[in-house]
Amino acid sequence: MKLFLFHHCPFCVKAMMAAGYKKLDVEWVFLQNHDVDARIEKVGANMVPILQKDDGSYMAESLDIVAYLDAANSQVPAIAAAKHDQQIKQWLSDSMPLISPLLYPRWLEIELPEFQSSEATAWFTKNKTALISMSFEEALTCTPEFLTKVNSALTQLTWLELPSVRNHQLSYDDINLYPFLRNLTVVKGIEFPSIVRQYIDEVTQLTGTPVYDNVAV
Repeated sequence: MKLFLFHHCPFCVKAMMAAGYKKLDVEWVFLQNHDVDARIEKVGANMVPILQKDDGSYMAESLDIVAYLDAANSQVPAIAAAKHDQQIKQWLSDSMPLISPLLYPRWLEIELPEFQSSEATAWFTKNKTALISMSFEEALTCTPEFLTKVNSALTQLTWLELPSVRNHQLSYDDINLYPFLRNLTVVKGIEFPSIVRQYIDEVTQLTGTPVYDNVAV
C-alpha cells in the first residue's frame, strides 16, 4: 500500500499513525504542495492523505483511511474508541487560530519533502497567509504573543490519558489530537506541560511518527 501525503499535514499524520501502530508495510509518497492535479486524478478532489490499496484503488478521508488500516492487521489491538471527543474538538477550535500563525511560516523554514520547488512554496504561502490574514514575516514577528497564548492553552489539557495507563493501546482521541501537538514540536520555545510532553513521547513511540524537536525554529 502507498500513502500519498504531506509531512506537515495533521490529517496525513492520522493515517501515518494508524499505519505505524498497526505495523503495516505502507510506503509514504510525498506530493508537492501545489500539485493539485496529482490529488484530483486519484480521488477527484484536492485532498490528502490518499491511500492506494493493494488492489490499486484509491481512497481519501483521513478517518476512513485510519479505519481501513486498523482493520488490515488483527494481530495488533484495534484502535480504541474516543473518550474525549468533545473536549478535543473544543480545544482545537479555541487553539488553532493561535497555533496556525506559529506553524505556517515555520514549515517553510525547515526541510520538508512537499516543498521541494518554488511553485510549492509560493502556492502554500499564498493560501496560508490568506487564512491567517498576515504575512509569514509578520507571523514570525508576532511569535512571542502567539507562543504565550499557546503555552497557556496547553495547560488546559488536564484530561489527557497516557497510552501507558491503557496498556499502550492507540485510541481515536490520540488520532484526533496528537497530530496537532506533534506539529507544535517545530516551534522553538514551546512549553509543553510534563504530562503533555510525556503524552507526545509515548504516542510517538507507539506509532513511529517523526517529530520536529531537532529542527525547531
